[in-house]
Amino acid sequence: MGTTYHVPIIGTMKKTLYTDEHCRLIRWLKENRLSQNLTMRELAKKLDTQHTLIGKVEQGERRLDVVEYIRYCEALEISPTEGINILRG
Repeated sequence: MGTTYHVPIIGTMKKTLYTDEHCRLIRWLKENRLSQNLTMRELAKKLDTQHTLIGKVEQGERRLDVVEYIRYCEALEISPTEGINILRG
């Protein structure tokens, strides 16, 4: 009736939304936005998205995927690598 597959249990990754690393990264993004005197609406316009997305990201209610993170950094004219180094401590 079909094939069964045995999948080993590797474990699950901890959700990153509330980790110290995520908080440091979001704080860094927000600080860069503020240092450029950009409002959430202005940044959202650069990203061609709703300003509520920026608010949710900055309030820690929403994560950015890798592509979104790179675009976010490009809109702020900052290096994505610098943010990754912040994650590493």
